[in-house]
Amino acid sequence: MQPVILFDGVCNFCDASVQFILERDRNETFLFASLQSDAGQKLLKEHDVSDDVDSMVLIEDGKVYYKSAAALRISRHLDGAWKLLYILILVPAPLRNMVYDLIAKNRFKWFGQKDSCMLPPPNVRRRFL
Repeated sequence: MQPVILFDGVCNFCDASVQFILERDRNETFLFASLQSDAGQKLLKEHDVSDDVDSMVLIEDGKVYYKSAAALRISRHLDGAWKLLYILILVPAPLRNMVYDLIAKNRFKWFGQKDSCMLPPPNVRRRFL
């Protein structure tokens, strides 16, 4: 199965992140599901992910990645120089996740949120579970 990115569907920052990935994933490596969707909930259960997870989650090759590990693993599949960000995986996870957690903690305050998940545009809808 293709790698799946689970994201918070009511978070504007998360939505912008998904749009960013879609624009730079010309090989269509990733599938997407919001954490709130039936498909997202099913994947969380299948992979024993806590119900209260609020970070981006990557499921790749049967393994689950959270926070900065997920973001960096995603970056290595993107077009252009974004692949180079993967070198940050060498930074200890606690340090990487401090930055990730700071953004995650403030994402609604800084970027706002929606009342419901976005409806993907028709040209990419097939990539959403």
